[in-house]
Amino acid sequence: MAYDTPRAVPPQTIGFLLLDQFTLISLASAVEPLRMANQLTGQELYRWHTFTLGGAQVWASDGMPITPDSSIDDALLLDTVIVCGGTGIQSAVTRDHIIWLRTQARRTKRMGGVCTGSWALAQAGLLDGFDCSVHWEFLAAMQEAFPRVNLSSSLFTLDRDRFTSSGGTAPMDMMLHLISRDHGHELSAAISDMFVYERIRNEQDHQRVPLKHMLGTHQPKLQEIVALMEANLEEPIDLDELANYVGLSRRQLERLFQKYLKSSPSRYYLKLRLIRARQLLKQTSISIVELSVVCGFVSTPHFSKCYRECFGIPPSDERLVAQTQPQVTARAVEQASPSARQVSLLEQARDESTFASIKIVKS
Repeated sequence: MAYDTPRAVPPQTIGFLLLDQFTLISLASAVEPLRMANQLTGQELYRWHTFTLGGAQVWASDGMPITPDSSIDDALLLDTVIVCGGTGIQSAVTRDHIIWLRTQARRTKRMGGVCTGSWALAQAGLLDGFDCSVHWEFLAAMQEAFPRVNLSSSLFTLDRDRFTSSGGTAPMDMMLHLISRDHGHELSAAISDMFVYERIRNEQDHQRVPLKHMLGTHQPKLQEIVALMEANLEEPIDLDELANYVGLSRRQLERLFQKYLKSSPSRYYLKLRLIRARQLLKQTSISIVELSVVCGFVSTPHFSKCYRECFGIPPSDERLVAQTQPQVTARAVEQASPSARQVSLLEQARDESTFASIKIVKS
Protein backbone atom coordinates (compact mmCIF):
# COMPACT_ATOMS: atom_id res chain seq x y z
CA MET A 1 0.00 0.00 0.00
CA ALA A 2 1.42 3.40 -0.98
CA TYR A 3 0.61 6.75 0.52
CA ASP A 4 1.44 10.03 -1.20
CA THR A 5 2.93 12.81 0.90
CA PRO A 6 2.58 16.35 -0.42
CA ARG A 7 6.33 16.99 -0.48
CA ALA A 8 9.67 15.44 0.28
CA VAL A 9 10.95 16.31 3.77
CA PRO A 10 14.26 15.61 5.49
CA PRO A 11 14.07 12.63 7.87
CA GLN A 12 13.81 13.13 11.61
CA THR A 13 16.26 11.18 13.75
CA ILE A 14 14.89 9.74 16.97
CA GLY A 15 17.03 8.25 19.71
CA PHE A 16 15.55 5.73 22.14
CA LEU A 17 17.37 5.55 25.46
CA LEU A 18 16.81 2.07 26.86
CA LEU A 19 16.90 1.84 30.64
CA ASP A 20 17.39 -1.50 32.34
CA GLN A 21 14.11 -3.43 32.73
CA PHE A 22 12.33 -1.21 30.20
CA THR A 23 8.95 -2.39 28.90
CA LEU A 24 9.35 -3.95 25.47
CA ILE A 25 5.75 -3.45 24.38
CA SER A 26 6.06 0.30 24.97
CA LEU A 27 9.19 0.50 22.83
CA ALA A 28 7.53 -1.47 20.03
CA SER A 29 4.41 0.71 20.26
CA ALA A 30 6.57 3.80 19.79
CA VAL A 31 8.78 2.46 16.98
CA GLU A 32 6.25 0.68 14.78
CA PRO A 33 4.27 3.81 13.78
CA LEU A 34 7.56 5.34 12.58
CA ARG A 35 8.33 2.27 10.48
CA MET A 36 4.86 2.27 8.99
CA ALA A 37 5.06 6.00 8.21
CA ASN A 38 8.15 5.29 6.10
CA GLN A 39 6.57 2.25 4.48
CA LEU A 40 3.33 3.96 3.49
CA THR A 41 4.97 7.09 2.10
CA GLY A 42 7.91 5.38 0.42
CA GLN A 43 10.08 8.03 2.08
CA GLU A 44 12.44 7.96 5.01
CA LEU A 45 10.45 10.31 7.20
CA TYR A 46 11.98 8.92 10.38
CA ARG A 47 15.22 7.26 11.44
CA TRP A 48 15.62 5.70 14.86
CA HIS A 49 18.48 4.37 16.97
CA THR A 50 18.66 2.70 20.37
CA PHE A 51 21.21 3.70 23.00
CA THR A 52 22.39 2.52 26.39
CA LEU A 53 25.19 3.44 28.76
CA GLY A 54 28.41 2.29 27.17
CA GLY A 55 26.46 0.44 24.47
CA ALA A 56 25.95 -2.40 26.92
CA GLN A 57 23.23 -4.99 26.51
CA VAL A 58 20.14 -4.38 28.63
CA TRP A 59 17.29 -6.61 29.65
CA ALA A 60 13.67 -5.79 29.02
CA SER A 61 11.20 -6.35 31.85
CA ASP A 62 10.16 -9.66 30.26
CA GLY A 63 13.74 -10.93 30.56
CA MET A 64 14.58 -10.52 26.89
CA PRO A 65 18.16 -9.28 26.31
CA ILE A 66 18.40 -6.32 23.95
CA THR A 67 21.57 -5.17 22.19
CA PRO A 68 21.44 -1.42 21.40
CA ASP A 69 22.74 0.24 18.26
CA SER A 70 25.39 2.13 20.18
CA SER A 71 26.45 3.92 23.35
CA ILE A 72 24.99 7.24 24.40
CA ASP A 73 28.52 8.62 23.99
CA ASP A 74 28.28 7.91 20.26
CA ALA A 75 24.84 9.45 19.80
CA LEU A 76 24.44 11.38 16.58
CA LEU A 77 22.70 14.73 16.36
CA LEU A 78 19.16 13.80 17.29
CA ASP A 79 15.91 15.59 16.60
CA THR A 80 14.10 13.73 19.37
CA VAL A 81 15.06 11.68 22.42
CA ILE A 82 12.62 9.20 23.97
CA VAL A 83 13.40 7.49 27.27
CA CYS A 84 12.06 3.94 27.60
CA GLY A 85 11.45 2.93 31.20
CA GLY A 86 9.84 0.02 32.94
CA THR A 87 10.09 -1.67 36.31
CA GLY A 88 12.49 -0.53 39.01
CA ILE A 89 12.81 2.88 37.40
CA GLN A 90 14.14 4.58 40.55
CA SER A 91 17.28 2.45 40.52
CA ALA A 92 17.58 2.25 36.71
CA VAL A 93 18.34 5.97 36.29
CA THR A 94 22.00 6.84 36.94
CA ARG A 95 23.98 10.08 37.17
CA ASP A 96 25.36 9.44 33.68
CA HIS A 97 21.83 9.17 32.31
CA ILE A 98 20.91 12.48 33.92
CA ILE A 99 23.95 14.29 32.51
CA TRP A 100 23.31 12.92 29.01
CA LEU A 101 19.63 13.84 29.07
CA ARG A 102 20.35 17.40 30.16
CA THR A 103 22.89 17.73 27.36
CA GLN A 104 20.45 16.35 24.81
CA ALA A 105 17.73 18.72 26.02
CA ARG A 106 19.90 21.62 24.88
CA ARG A 107 20.48 20.06 21.47
CA THR A 108 17.26 18.33 20.45
CA LYS A 109 13.90 19.67 19.38
CA ARG A 110 11.80 17.30 21.48
CA MET A 111 12.17 15.10 24.57
CA GLY A 112 9.83 12.29 25.48
CA GLY A 113 9.30 9.26 27.68
CA VAL A 114 7.23 6.08 27.52
CA CYS A 115 5.91 3.94 30.37
CA THR A 116 8.06 5.17 33.28
CA GLY A 117 10.59 7.00 31.11
CA SER A 118 9.10 10.29 32.30
CA TRP A 119 10.64 9.54 35.72
CA ALA A 120 14.11 9.91 34.21
CA LEU A 121 13.15 13.19 32.51
CA ALA A 122 11.70 14.50 35.78
CA GLN A 123 14.80 13.45 37.71
CA ALA A 124 16.88 15.42 35.21
CA GLY A 125 14.68 18.47 35.86
CA LEU A 126 13.37 18.43 32.30
CA LEU A 127 9.67 18.25 33.19
CA ASP A 128 9.44 21.08 35.72
CA GLY A 129 6.37 23.12 34.83
CA PHE A 130 5.27 20.58 32.19
CA ASP A 131 2.23 18.32 32.09
CA CYS A 132 3.29 14.70 32.26
CA SER A 133 1.89 11.16 31.99
CA VAL A 134 3.33 8.01 33.53
CA HIS A 135 2.09 4.48 34.16
CA TRP A 136 -0.58 4.62 36.86
CA GLU A 137 1.55 2.58 39.29
CA PHE A 138 3.94 5.54 39.57
CA LEU A 139 1.48 8.46 39.65
CA ALA A 140 1.56 8.93 43.41
CA ALA A 141 5.30 8.29 43.72
CA MET A 142 6.13 10.79 40.98
CA GLN A 143 3.85 13.43 42.45
CA GLU A 144 5.63 13.11 45.77
CA ALA A 145 9.15 12.95 44.30
CA PHE A 146 8.73 15.74 41.72
CA PRO A 147 6.25 18.35 42.99
CA ARG A 148 7.11 20.78 40.15
CA VAL A 149 5.85 18.32 37.54
CA ASN A 150 2.14 18.46 36.66
CA LEU A 151 1.13 14.81 36.81
CA SER A 152 -1.86 13.59 34.83
CA SER A 153 -3.65 10.25 34.59
CA SER A 154 -4.05 10.77 30.82
CA LEU A 155 -2.85 7.97 28.56
CA PHE A 156 -0.34 10.42 27.11
CA THR A 157 0.47 14.11 27.29
CA LEU A 158 1.82 16.51 24.67
CA ASP A 159 3.07 19.72 26.23
CA ARG A 160 5.14 22.00 24.00
CA ASP A 161 8.38 20.12 23.21
CA ARG A 162 7.80 17.46 25.87
CA PHE A 163 5.70 14.36 25.35
CA THR A 164 5.15 11.48 27.75
CA SER A 165 2.94 8.43 27.81
CA SER A 166 1.86 5.65 30.09
CA GLY A 167 2.71 2.04 29.27
CA GLY A 168 1.35 -0.72 27.10
CA THR A 169 0.00 0.49 23.76
CA ALA A 170 -0.45 4.13 24.85
CA PRO A 171 2.85 5.14 23.15
CA MET A 172 1.28 4.19 19.81
CA ASP A 173 -1.49 6.74 20.30
CA MET A 174 1.06 9.36 21.29
CA MET A 175 3.28 8.68 18.28
CA LEU A 176 0.29 8.74 15.92
CA HIS A 177 -0.57 12.20 17.20
CA LEU A 178 3.03 13.34 16.74
CA ILE A 179 3.07 11.94 13.19
CA SER A 180 -0.19 13.78 12.56
CA ARG A 181 1.47 16.99 13.71
CA ASP A 182 4.47 16.37 11.48
CA HIS A 183 2.80 15.04 8.34
CA GLY A 184 -0.96 15.38 8.65
CA HIS A 185 -3.91 13.36 9.87
CA GLU A 186 -4.33 11.27 6.73
CA LEU A 187 -1.00 9.57 7.27
CA SER A 188 -1.62 8.83 10.95
CA ALA A 189 -5.09 7.45 10.08
CA ALA A 190 -3.56 5.23 7.37
CA ILE A 191 -1.02 3.90 9.87
CA SER A 192 -3.83 3.19 12.34
CA ASP A 193 -5.67 1.24 9.65
CA MET A 194 -2.58 -0.84 8.86
CA PHE A 195 -2.30 -1.83 12.52
CA VAL A 196 -6.05 -2.62 12.70
CA TYR A 197 -6.20 0.06 15.39
CA GLU A 198 -9.85 1.05 15.45
CA ARG A 199 -9.60 4.33 17.34
CA ILE A 200 -6.69 6.68 17.93
CA ARG A 201 -7.08 7.71 21.55
CA ASN A 202 -6.35 11.29 22.60
CA GLU A 203 -5.15 13.22 25.63
CA GLN A 204 -8.67 13.23 27.07
CA ASP A 205 -8.54 9.44 27.44
CA HIS A 206 -7.40 8.42 30.91
CA GLN A 207 -5.79 5.39 32.42
CA ARG A 208 -8.09 3.38 34.63
CA VAL A 209 -6.33 3.50 38.00
CA PRO A 210 -7.39 0.42 39.99
CA LEU A 211 -9.04 1.33 43.26
CA LYS A 212 -6.91 -1.31 44.97
CA HIS A 213 -3.83 0.66 44.00
CA MET A 214 -5.27 3.85 45.47
CA LEU A 215 -6.26 2.23 48.75
CA GLY A 216 -3.52 -0.39 49.07
CA THR A 217 -4.58 -3.12 51.50
CA HIS A 218 -6.85 -0.72 53.37
CA GLN A 219 -10.63 -0.71 53.30
CA PRO A 220 -11.51 -4.08 51.74
CA LYS A 221 -15.20 -3.36 52.30
CA LEU A 222 -14.96 -0.16 50.28
CA GLN A 223 -13.24 -2.04 47.46
CA GLU A 224 -15.96 -4.69 47.57
CA ILE A 225 -18.71 -2.08 47.35
CA VAL A 226 -17.08 -0.36 44.36
CA ALA A 227 -16.66 -3.74 42.65
CA LEU A 228 -20.39 -4.37 43.15
CA MET A 229 -21.17 -0.96 41.69
CA GLU A 230 -18.99 -1.62 38.63
CA ALA A 231 -20.67 -4.99 38.09
CA ASN A 232 -24.17 -3.51 38.32
CA LEU A 233 -24.25 -0.42 36.12
CA GLU A 234 -27.35 -1.34 34.11
CA GLU A 235 -29.49 -1.97 37.19
CA PRO A 236 -27.97 0.08 40.03
CA ILE A 237 -28.17 -1.46 43.50
CA ASP A 238 -29.81 0.56 46.26
CA LEU A 239 -27.21 2.07 48.62
CA ASP A 240 -28.86 0.59 51.71
CA GLU A 241 -28.63 -2.83 50.09
CA LEU A 242 -24.95 -2.26 49.27
CA ALA A 243 -24.25 -1.26 52.85
CA ASN A 244 -26.04 -4.30 54.26
CA TYR A 245 -24.17 -6.59 51.87
CA VAL A 246 -20.82 -5.73 53.49
CA GLY A 247 -22.15 -5.33 57.02
CA LEU A 248 -22.14 -1.52 57.24
CA SER A 249 -24.74 1.07 58.02
CA ARG A 250 -25.72 3.65 55.41
CA ARG A 251 -23.98 6.32 57.48
CA GLN A 252 -20.73 4.29 57.71
CA LEU A 253 -20.84 3.76 53.97
CA GLU A 254 -21.16 7.47 53.32
CA ARG A 255 -18.28 8.27 55.67
CA LEU A 256 -16.00 5.78 53.90
CA PHE A 257 -16.70 7.25 50.49
CA GLN A 258 -16.27 10.81 51.69
CA LYS A 259 -12.99 10.07 53.48
CA TYR A 260 -11.24 7.95 50.86
CA LEU A 261 -12.89 8.92 47.57
CA LYS A 262 -13.96 12.50 48.29
CA SER A 263 -17.47 11.77 47.06
CA SER A 264 -20.83 10.57 48.26
CA PRO A 265 -21.68 6.95 47.33
CA SER A 266 -24.51 8.07 45.02
CA ARG A 267 -22.29 10.57 43.16
CA TYR A 268 -19.53 7.99 42.79
CA TYR A 269 -21.99 5.40 41.46
CA LEU A 270 -23.40 7.96 39.02
CA LYS A 271 -19.90 8.87 37.82
CA LEU A 272 -19.11 5.19 37.16
CA ARG A 273 -22.23 4.91 34.99
CA LEU A 274 -21.44 8.13 33.14
CA ILE A 275 -17.84 7.08 32.47
CA ARG A 276 -19.14 3.80 31.06
CA ALA A 277 -21.61 5.75 28.91
CA ARG A 278 -18.80 7.92 27.60
CA GLN A 279 -16.79 4.86 26.60
CA LEU A 280 -19.76 3.42 24.73
CA LEU A 281 -20.44 6.75 23.01
CA LYS A 282 -16.89 6.93 21.72
CA GLN A 283 -16.30 3.29 20.89
CA THR A 284 -19.65 1.93 19.65
CA SER A 285 -22.57 2.94 17.44
CA ILE A 286 -25.20 2.05 20.05
CA SER A 287 -28.02 4.60 20.07
CA ILE A 288 -28.17 7.17 22.85
CA VAL A 289 -31.62 5.90 23.87
CA GLU A 290 -30.35 2.34 24.25
CA LEU A 291 -27.14 3.55 25.86
CA SER A 292 -29.05 5.38 28.59
CA VAL A 293 -30.84 2.13 29.46
CA VAL A 294 -27.64 0.06 29.44
CA CYS A 295 -26.06 2.52 31.89
CA GLY A 296 -28.99 2.48 34.30
CA PHE A 297 -30.81 5.76 33.61
CA VAL A 298 -34.59 6.01 33.90
CA SER A 299 -34.95 8.16 30.78
CA THR A 300 -32.91 9.61 27.94
CA PRO A 301 -33.52 13.24 29.01
CA HIS A 302 -32.31 12.39 32.53
CA PHE A 303 -29.22 10.74 31.11
CA SER A 304 -28.48 13.71 28.84
CA LYS A 305 -28.88 16.13 31.75
CA CYS A 306 -26.52 14.15 34.01
CA TYR A 307 -24.01 13.69 31.20
CA ARG A 308 -23.87 17.38 30.41
CA GLU A 309 -23.53 18.34 34.08
CA CYS A 310 -20.63 15.92 34.45
CA PHE A 311 -18.66 16.44 31.23
CA GLY A 312 -19.85 19.86 30.08
CA ILE A 313 -21.10 18.57 26.73
CA PRO A 314 -24.31 16.76 25.63
CA PRO A 315 -23.93 13.07 24.69
CA SER A 316 -24.99 13.80 21.11
CA ASP A 317 -22.17 16.35 20.74
CA GLU A 318 -19.74 13.94 22.40
CA ARG A 319 -20.46 11.37 19.73
CA LEU A 320 -19.92 13.90 16.97
CA VAL A 321 -16.57 14.86 18.50
CA ALA A 322 -15.56 11.18 18.72
CA GLN A 323 -16.49 10.59 15.07
CA THR A 324 -14.43 13.53 13.82
CA GLN A 325 -11.71 13.28 16.45
CA PRO A 326 -8.87 11.93 14.25
CA GLN A 327 -9.12 15.11 12.16
CA VAL A 328 -8.41 17.34 15.15
CA THR A 329 -4.89 18.75 14.93
CA ALA A 330 -2.74 20.08 17.74
CA ARG A 331 -3.58 23.65 16.67
CA ALA A 332 -7.29 22.84 16.73
CA VAL A 333 -6.98 21.54 20.27
CA GLU A 334 -5.35 24.81 21.34
CA GLN A 335 -8.30 26.67 19.78
CA ALA A 336 -10.91 24.33 21.25
CA SER A 337 -14.48 25.46 21.72
CA PRO A 338 -15.60 26.51 25.22
CA SER A 339 -17.47 23.25 25.76
CA ALA A 340 -14.45 21.14 24.85
CA ARG A 341 -12.20 23.22 27.10
CA GLN A 342 -14.73 22.80 29.90
CA VAL A 343 -14.49 19.03 29.51
CA SER A 344 -10.73 19.29 29.83
CA LEU A 345 -11.02 21.31 33.03
CA LEU A 346 -13.52 18.87 34.48
CA GLU A 347 -11.22 15.93 33.79
CA GLN A 348 -8.31 17.81 35.32
CA ALA A 349 -10.39 18.31 38.44
CA ARG A 350 -11.13 14.59 38.48
CA ASP A 351 -7.40 13.85 38.36
CA GLU A 352 -6.77 16.17 41.26
CA SER A 353 -9.50 14.43 43.22
CA THR A 354 -7.84 11.08 42.52
CA PHE A 355 -4.50 12.35 43.76
CA ALA A 356 -6.14 13.75 46.87
CA SER A 357 -7.52 10.29 47.59
CA ILE A 358 -4.08 8.78 47.23
CA LYS A 359 -2.62 11.33 49.63
CA ILE A 360 -5.23 10.57 52.26
CA VAL A 361 -4.48 6.86 52.08
CA LYS A 362 -0.73 7.45 52.35
CA SER A 363 -1.04 9.76 55.36
